[in-house]
Amino acid sequence: MYFTYEQPEFDKNDPGEIRRVIREAYENGREAAFLGRVADYIPELAKADGGDFGICVKNMAGDNISFGETEKRFSIQSISKVINLAASLKFLGFRETFSHVKMEPSGDAFNSILKLDLASDLPYNPMINAGAIQVMSMLSNFMDFDDLISFAKAFCMDDSIVLNEEVYCSERDTGDRNRAIAYLLRSKGVLQGDPDKTLDLYFRMCSLNVNAESLANMSLLIANNGTNPFTGKHVIHPGYIRTIRSLMYTCGLYDESGEYGVLVGIPSKSGVGGGITASVKDRCGIGTYGPALNEKGNSAGGIAALQHISHLLQLNSFC
Repeated sequence: MYFTYEQPEFDKNDPGEIRRVIREAYENGREAAFLGRVADYIPELAKADGGDFGICVKNMAGDNISFGETEKRFSIQSISKVINLAASLKFLGFRETFSHVKMEPSGDAFNSILKLDLASDLPYNPMINAGAIQVMSMLSNFMDFDDLISFAKAFCMDDSIVLNEEVYCSERDTGDRNRAIAYLLRSKGVLQGDPDKTLDLYFRMCSLNVNAESLANMSLLIANNGTNPFTGKHVIHPGYIRTIRSLMYTCGLYDESGEYGVLVGIPSKSGVGGGITASVKDRCGIGTYGPALNEKGNSAGGIAALQHISHLLQLNSFC
């Protein structure tokens, strides 16, 4: 759901006004959550409470404004595609990564197989399932799960991230469509690794337990050009961050990316676990959690909250 706002006059640098806007965004998100429904095609995800909603906003100075369910852990799902892409860019480089996956919006659902079968041997981008599986096939040749989770902890600035075993088993046992994608890629001669190992790592990375604060941290790292703003630790090159930010903007909300780009305008990535991470360059990172999804598979509450913040604080990339 999207809303139309008048632009009120207030000091957008006033901490009290910023907090007020974020609280309003939280209230909007909590209300919009009741218009969606939790994902049920992965049985473990169906156990989530659709009424849950939380938002966390962090800036470079370490200020943290949070409301609602921001510490509750949930599975990262497709937001892990940002981490996987970052790992591929860091360890394999731009040329090798995009020799095996394209960087074009697909206009199709996140788990669509249509264009992969009919229009292109290579997946359209790393933010859809086919592209993420292709990226994972490259990583599977030299990284194991311990390597990947260590990178995820650094990228999310969260050492408490662990595998959610229940979600992993549920995904593994019901992931036939993703298996079809992996084996279709192999049949075309483009999959870069063993399909079973690739899929196991893919399911595991989708099953990492994070919270809204983890997602705010991730987007803050991206906003700070790949460097942890609190420790100064360099995680990934700024040039690769520009690539990640661009793909988040054009492809991060699947076939809702265009409308979201116009009305919210912040590089973001969603997951069917209910999370959205949104990165405002040089300013802040935002993480939301609302497992009730709209018809496109994106958090209904998260989108409502992010549109409110973007409009009132003028965070749209084109402002």
